[in-house]
Amino acid sequence: MRASRLLSILLLLQARGRLTARQLAELLEVSVRTIYRDVESLHAAGVPLYGDAGPAGGYQLLDGYRTRLTGLTSEEAEALFMAGMPGPAAELGLGAVVAAAQLKLQAALPPELRDRAARIQERFLLDAHGWYYDGDRSPHLAPIADAVWNQRRVQVRYRRWKHPTDVTRVLDPYAIVLKGGKWYLVARGGENIRTYRVHHVLDLEVLDETFDRPCGFDLAAYWRSFLTEFRSRLYQGTATIRLSPAGRRRLREVMSSAVIDAVDQSATAPDEAGWVTAVVPIESLDHAETEFMKLGAQVEVLKPHELRARLEATAQELADIYLSLSPAGRPAS
Repeated sequence: MRASRLLSILLLLQARGRLTARQLAELLEVSVRTIYRDVESLHAAGVPLYGDAGPAGGYQLLDGYRTRLTGLTSEEAEALFMAGMPGPAAELGLGAVVAAAQLKLQAALPPELRDRAARIQERFLLDAHGWYYDGDRSPHLAPIADAVWNQRRVQVRYRRWKHPTDVTRVLDPYAIVLKGGKWYLVARGGENIRTYRVHHVLDLEVLDETFDRPCGFDLAAYWRSFLTEFRSRLYQGTATIRLSPAGRRRLREVMSSAVIDAVDQSATAPDEAGWVTAVVPIESLDHAETEFMKLGAQVEVLKPHELRARLEATAQELADIYLSLSPAGRPAS
Protein backbone atom coordinates (compact mmCIF):
# COMPACT_ATOMS: atom_id res chain seq x y z
CA MET A 1 0.00 0.00 0.00
CA ARG A 2 2.78 2.46 0.88
CA ALA A 3 4.77 1.57 -2.24
CA SER A 4 1.69 2.33 -4.33
CA ARG A 5 1.28 5.68 -2.57
CA LEU A 6 4.93 6.62 -3.16
CA LEU A 7 4.49 5.84 -6.83
CA SER A 8 1.29 7.92 -6.89
CA ILE A 9 3.15 10.90 -5.43
CA LEU A 10 5.77 10.61 -8.17
CA LEU A 11 3.19 10.36 -10.93
CA LEU A 12 1.11 13.25 -9.57
CA LEU A 13 4.13 15.53 -9.42
CA GLN A 14 5.23 14.36 -12.84
CA ALA A 15 1.80 15.11 -14.29
CA ARG A 16 0.95 18.35 -12.43
CA GLY A 17 4.31 19.96 -11.79
CA ARG A 18 4.00 21.39 -8.29
CA LEU A 19 1.73 20.34 -5.42
CA THR A 20 1.65 21.21 -1.74
CA ALA A 21 1.69 18.59 0.99
CA ARG A 22 -1.95 19.37 1.74
CA GLN A 23 -2.96 18.97 -1.90
CA LEU A 24 -1.16 15.62 -2.07
CA ALA A 25 -2.80 14.53 1.18
CA GLU A 26 -6.28 15.38 -0.15
CA LEU A 27 -5.67 13.63 -3.46
CA LEU A 28 -4.34 10.48 -1.78
CA GLU A 29 -6.74 10.66 1.19
CA VAL A 30 -4.02 10.52 3.84
CA SER A 31 -2.76 12.95 6.47
CA VAL A 32 -0.25 15.73 5.76
CA ARG A 33 2.12 14.06 8.23
CA THR A 34 2.02 10.89 6.10
CA ILE A 35 2.98 12.93 3.02
CA TYR A 36 5.95 14.40 4.90
CA ARG A 37 7.17 10.89 5.77
CA ASP A 38 6.67 9.69 2.19
CA VAL A 39 8.63 12.63 0.79
CA GLU A 40 11.51 11.83 3.17
CA SER A 41 11.47 8.23 1.91
CA LEU A 42 11.61 9.42 -1.69
CA HIS A 43 14.55 11.68 -0.83
CA ALA A 44 16.34 8.75 0.79
CA ALA A 45 15.75 6.68 -2.36
CA GLY A 46 17.50 9.31 -4.47
CA VAL A 47 14.47 10.83 -6.17
CA PRO A 48 15.32 14.47 -7.16
CA LEU A 49 12.39 15.98 -5.28
CA TYR A 50 12.55 19.36 -3.60
CA GLY A 51 10.14 21.64 -1.79
CA ASP A 52 9.68 25.40 -1.47
CA ALA A 53 8.10 27.09 1.53
CA GLY A 54 5.57 29.91 1.40
CA PRO A 55 2.13 30.49 -0.14
CA ALA A 56 3.38 29.66 -3.65
CA GLY A 57 5.49 26.77 -2.47
CA GLY A 58 5.09 23.05 -2.76
CA TYR A 59 6.90 19.91 -3.86
CA GLN A 60 8.33 19.58 -7.34
CA LEU A 61 10.52 17.15 -9.26
CA LEU A 62 13.80 18.35 -10.70
CA ASP A 63 13.29 19.65 -14.24
CA GLY A 64 13.65 16.89 -16.79
CA TYR A 65 13.18 14.04 -14.32
CA ARG A 66 10.60 11.49 -15.41
CA THR A 67 10.10 8.06 -13.99
CA ARG A 68 9.71 5.19 -16.43
CA LEU A 69 7.79 3.22 -13.83
CA THR A 70 4.05 3.61 -14.30
CA GLY A 71 2.74 0.77 -12.19
CA LEU A 72 0.08 0.19 -14.85
CA THR A 73 -2.03 -2.84 -13.96
CA SER A 74 -3.91 -4.98 -16.45
CA GLU A 75 -7.22 -3.45 -15.31
CA GLU A 76 -5.82 0.08 -15.75
CA ALA A 77 -4.51 -0.72 -19.22
CA GLU A 78 -7.94 -2.07 -20.17
CA ALA A 79 -9.64 1.03 -18.75
CA LEU A 80 -7.49 3.31 -20.91
CA PHE A 81 -8.75 1.63 -24.04
CA MET A 82 -12.32 1.48 -22.72
CA ALA A 83 -12.15 5.27 -22.39
CA GLY A 84 -11.28 5.79 -26.05
CA MET A 85 -13.94 7.69 -27.99
CA PRO A 86 -12.78 7.84 -31.64
CA GLY A 87 -16.02 9.44 -32.82
CA PRO A 88 -16.07 12.45 -30.47
CA ALA A 89 -12.28 12.78 -30.75
CA ALA A 90 -12.60 13.06 -34.52
CA GLU A 91 -15.33 15.70 -34.14
CA LEU A 92 -12.93 17.72 -31.99
CA GLY A 93 -10.24 17.40 -34.65
CA LEU A 94 -8.22 15.02 -32.48
CA GLY A 95 -8.94 11.71 -34.21
CA ALA A 96 -5.43 11.28 -35.59
CA VAL A 97 -3.87 12.37 -32.28
CA VAL A 98 -5.90 9.85 -30.28
CA ALA A 99 -5.07 7.06 -32.74
CA ALA A 100 -1.37 7.92 -32.55
CA ALA A 101 -1.46 8.03 -28.74
CA GLN A 102 -3.14 4.62 -28.56
CA LEU A 103 -0.57 3.21 -30.97
CA LYS A 104 2.27 4.52 -28.80
CA LEU A 105 0.60 3.16 -25.67
CA GLN A 106 0.26 -0.26 -27.30
CA ALA A 107 3.92 -0.22 -28.27
CA ALA A 108 4.98 0.72 -24.73
CA LEU A 109 2.94 -1.94 -23.00
CA PRO A 110 4.45 -5.31 -22.17
CA PRO A 111 3.07 -8.14 -24.34
CA GLU A 112 0.59 -9.47 -21.79
CA LEU A 113 -0.99 -6.06 -21.23
CA ARG A 114 -0.96 -5.33 -24.96
CA ASP A 115 -2.97 -8.48 -25.60
CA ARG A 116 -5.54 -7.58 -22.94
CA ALA A 117 -5.89 -4.04 -24.32
CA ALA A 118 -6.37 -5.41 -27.84
CA ARG A 119 -9.15 -7.69 -26.60
CA ILE A 120 -10.92 -4.67 -25.09
CA GLN A 121 -10.89 -2.89 -28.46
CA GLU A 122 -12.18 -6.03 -30.19
CA ARG A 123 -15.04 -6.56 -27.73
CA PHE A 124 -16.25 -3.13 -26.54
CA LEU A 125 -17.28 0.05 -28.36
CA LEU A 126 -18.58 3.29 -26.88
CA ASP A 127 -21.10 5.11 -29.08
CA ALA A 128 -22.05 8.34 -27.32
CA HIS A 129 -24.90 9.27 -29.66
CA GLY A 130 -28.56 8.36 -29.18
CA TRP A 131 -30.62 5.99 -31.33
CA TYR A 132 -32.67 8.75 -32.91
CA TYR A 133 -29.98 11.42 -33.11
CA ASP A 134 -26.61 11.26 -34.84
CA GLY A 135 -25.10 14.08 -32.83
CA ASP A 136 -24.24 17.69 -33.53
CA ARG A 137 -22.51 18.68 -36.74
CA SER A 138 -20.89 22.07 -36.28
CA PRO A 139 -18.01 23.57 -38.29
CA HIS A 140 -17.12 25.59 -35.21
CA LEU A 141 -16.52 22.67 -32.82
CA ALA A 142 -12.84 22.07 -33.62
CA PRO A 143 -11.79 25.77 -33.49
CA ILE A 144 -13.75 26.21 -30.24
CA ALA A 145 -11.94 23.20 -28.77
CA ASP A 146 -8.62 24.71 -29.86
CA ALA A 147 -9.56 28.02 -28.22
CA VAL A 148 -10.45 26.17 -25.00
CA TRP A 149 -7.11 24.40 -25.00
CA ASN A 150 -5.05 27.52 -25.76
CA GLN A 151 -7.12 29.88 -23.59
CA ARG A 152 -7.99 32.17 -26.50
CA ARG A 153 -10.94 34.51 -26.21
CA VAL A 154 -13.65 34.10 -28.86
CA GLN A 155 -16.42 36.20 -30.32
CA VAL A 156 -19.54 34.27 -31.28
CA ARG A 157 -22.84 35.02 -32.92
CA TYR A 158 -25.22 32.74 -31.09
CA ARG A 159 -28.84 31.72 -31.64
CA ARG A 160 -30.90 31.39 -28.46
CA TRP A 161 -34.57 30.73 -27.77
CA LYS A 162 -35.71 34.06 -26.38
CA HIS A 163 -35.89 37.40 -28.19
CA PRO A 164 -33.62 38.73 -29.59
CA THR A 165 -32.73 35.28 -30.88
CA ASP A 166 -29.37 36.12 -32.50
CA VAL A 167 -26.86 37.76 -30.17
CA THR A 168 -23.13 38.46 -30.28
CA ARG A 169 -20.99 37.60 -27.27
CA VAL A 170 -17.29 37.76 -26.38
CA LEU A 171 -16.50 34.67 -24.30
CA ASP A 172 -13.69 33.12 -22.30
CA PRO A 173 -14.09 29.43 -23.25
CA TYR A 174 -13.37 27.24 -20.22
CA ALA A 175 -14.39 23.75 -21.31
CA ILE A 176 -16.36 21.57 -23.70
CA VAL A 177 -18.83 18.89 -22.58
CA LEU A 178 -20.37 16.10 -24.66
CA LYS A 179 -23.78 14.96 -23.40
CA GLY A 180 -26.24 12.77 -25.29
CA GLY A 181 -24.48 13.39 -28.61
CA LYS A 182 -24.67 17.16 -28.15
CA TRP A 183 -21.65 19.41 -27.57
CA TYR A 184 -21.80 22.24 -25.02
CA LEU A 185 -19.38 25.09 -24.39
CA VAL A 186 -18.85 26.25 -20.82
CA ALA A 187 -17.66 29.85 -20.99
CA ARG A 188 -17.55 33.12 -19.10
CA GLY A 189 -19.29 36.08 -20.68
CA GLY A 190 -18.98 39.22 -18.57
CA GLU A 191 -19.38 38.23 -14.92
CA ASN A 192 -21.27 34.96 -15.43
CA ILE A 193 -20.29 31.44 -16.43
CA ARG A 194 -22.89 29.96 -18.76
CA THR A 195 -23.44 26.93 -20.97
CA TYR A 196 -23.83 27.34 -24.73
CA ARG A 197 -24.91 24.74 -27.29
CA VAL A 198 -22.09 24.58 -29.86
CA HIS A 199 -24.60 23.69 -32.59
CA HIS A 200 -26.25 27.10 -32.07
CA VAL A 201 -23.05 29.05 -32.75
CA LEU A 202 -23.67 30.76 -36.11
CA ASP A 203 -20.34 32.56 -36.52
CA LEU A 204 -17.06 32.29 -34.66
CA GLU A 205 -13.99 34.48 -34.50
CA VAL A 206 -11.00 33.40 -32.41
CA LEU A 207 -9.47 36.60 -31.05
CA ASP A 208 -5.81 37.40 -30.45
CA GLU A 209 -6.56 37.95 -26.76
CA THR A 210 -5.85 35.29 -24.16
CA PHE A 211 -7.46 34.88 -20.75
CA ASP A 212 -6.57 33.32 -17.40
CA ARG A 213 -8.65 30.40 -16.22
CA PRO A 214 -9.72 30.76 -12.58
CA CYS A 215 -7.60 28.32 -10.60
CA GLY A 216 -10.57 27.20 -8.52
CA PHE A 217 -12.87 26.33 -11.42
CA ASP A 218 -14.07 22.72 -11.09
CA LEU A 219 -15.68 21.57 -14.35
CA ALA A 220 -17.30 18.44 -12.89
CA ALA A 221 -18.82 20.42 -10.00
CA TYR A 222 -20.05 23.14 -12.36
CA TRP A 223 -21.69 20.61 -14.65
CA ARG A 224 -23.45 18.85 -11.77
CA SER A 225 -24.78 22.19 -10.57
CA PHE A 226 -25.86 23.16 -14.09
CA LEU A 227 -27.77 19.89 -14.58
CA THR A 228 -29.51 20.25 -11.22
CA GLU A 229 -30.61 23.81 -12.02
CA PHE A 230 -31.60 22.89 -15.57
CA ARG A 231 -33.81 20.03 -14.42
CA SER A 232 -35.43 22.18 -11.76
CA ARG A 233 -36.39 24.75 -14.42
CA LEU A 234 -37.31 22.21 -17.06
CA TYR A 235 -40.55 20.80 -15.69
CA GLN A 236 -43.19 23.45 -15.09
CA GLY A 237 -46.21 21.28 -14.31
CA THR A 238 -47.68 17.79 -14.23
CA ALA A 239 -50.10 15.72 -16.26
CA THR A 240 -52.32 12.83 -15.21
CA ILE A 241 -52.32 10.12 -17.86
CA ARG A 242 -53.58 6.61 -18.55
CA LEU A 243 -51.18 4.18 -20.21
CA SER A 244 -51.80 0.86 -21.90
CA PRO A 245 -49.25 -1.96 -21.39
CA ALA A 246 -47.89 -1.24 -24.89
CA GLY A 247 -47.77 2.48 -24.13
CA ARG A 248 -45.82 1.88 -20.95
CA ARG A 249 -43.25 -0.18 -22.85
CA ARG A 250 -43.03 2.41 -25.63
CA LEU A 251 -42.67 5.20 -23.10
CA ARG A 252 -39.31 3.75 -21.99
CA GLU A 253 -37.96 4.23 -25.49
CA VAL A 254 -39.14 7.76 -26.29
CA MET A 255 -39.58 9.64 -22.99
CA SER A 256 -37.13 11.20 -20.57
CA SER A 257 -35.89 9.42 -17.47
CA ALA A 258 -37.89 11.87 -15.30
CA VAL A 259 -41.16 10.78 -16.95
CA ILE A 260 -40.23 7.09 -16.81
CA ASP A 261 -39.36 7.36 -13.10
CA ALA A 262 -42.61 9.23 -12.38
CA VAL A 263 -44.66 6.48 -14.03
CA ASP A 264 -42.81 3.80 -12.08
CA GLN A 265 -43.40 5.63 -8.79
CA SER A 266 -46.98 6.82 -9.24
CA ALA A 267 -48.64 4.20 -11.44
CA THR A 268 -51.82 2.70 -10.01
CA ALA A 269 -52.62 -0.99 -10.11
CA PRO A 270 -53.55 -2.08 -13.67
CA ASP A 271 -57.25 -2.20 -14.50
CA GLU A 272 -58.92 -5.14 -16.25
CA ALA A 273 -57.40 -4.11 -19.61
CA GLY A 274 -53.94 -3.59 -18.09
CA TRP A 275 -54.06 0.22 -18.22
CA VAL A 276 -52.49 2.25 -15.36
CA THR A 277 -52.97 5.84 -14.26
CA ALA A 278 -49.91 7.95 -13.39
CA VAL A 279 -48.84 11.55 -12.75
CA VAL A 280 -45.84 12.72 -14.79
CA PRO A 281 -43.90 16.01 -15.09
CA ILE A 282 -44.28 18.15 -18.22
CA GLU A 283 -42.23 21.05 -19.55
CA SER A 284 -44.95 23.01 -21.35
CA LEU A 285 -48.24 22.34 -23.11
CA ASP A 286 -46.56 22.54 -26.54
CA HIS A 287 -43.80 20.13 -25.57
CA ALA A 288 -46.15 17.76 -23.76
CA GLU A 289 -48.50 17.59 -26.75
CA THR A 290 -45.60 16.60 -29.03
CA GLU A 291 -44.27 14.03 -26.56
CA PHE A 292 -47.59 12.30 -25.89
CA MET A 293 -48.37 12.13 -29.60
CA LYS A 294 -45.41 9.75 -29.85
CA LEU A 295 -47.45 7.20 -27.90
CA GLY A 296 -50.45 7.44 -30.23
CA ALA A 297 -53.58 5.70 -28.96
CA GLN A 298 -51.66 4.00 -26.16
CA VAL A 299 -51.97 7.03 -23.87
CA GLU A 300 -54.90 9.11 -22.66
CA VAL A 301 -54.32 12.48 -21.02
CA LEU A 302 -56.81 13.13 -18.23
CA LYS A 303 -55.39 16.42 -16.89
CA PRO A 304 -54.70 19.24 -17.46
CA HIS A 305 -57.86 19.83 -19.46
CA GLU A 306 -56.17 22.28 -21.86
CA LEU A 307 -53.61 19.62 -22.84
CA ARG A 308 -56.38 17.04 -23.29
CA ALA A 309 -58.29 19.50 -25.50
CA ARG A 310 -55.20 20.08 -27.63
CA LEU A 311 -54.69 16.36 -28.17
CA GLU A 312 -58.39 15.89 -28.98
CA ALA A 313 -58.18 18.65 -31.59
CA THR A 314 -55.00 17.20 -33.12
CA ALA A 315 -56.53 13.72 -33.20
CA GLN A 316 -59.64 15.09 -34.93
CA GLU A 317 -57.52 16.91 -37.52
CA LEU A 318 -55.59 13.70 -38.22
CA ALA A 319 -58.83 11.74 -38.51
CA ASP A 320 -60.22 14.30 -40.97
CA ILE A 321 -57.08 14.09 -43.10
CA TYR A 322 -57.03 10.30 -43.27
CA LEU A 323 -60.78 9.92 -43.71
CA SER A 324 -60.65 12.32 -46.64
CA LEU A 325 -58.00 10.10 -48.23
CA SER A 326 -59.76 6.79 -47.56
CA PRO A 327 -61.12 4.81 -50.58
CA ALA A 328 -64.66 5.98 -49.77
CA GLY A 329 -63.77 9.60 -49.42
CA ARG A 330 -60.61 9.93 -51.56
CA PRO A 331 -60.72 12.98 -53.83
CA ALA A 332 -60.91 12.17 -57.53
CA SER A 333 -57.54 12.42 -59.25
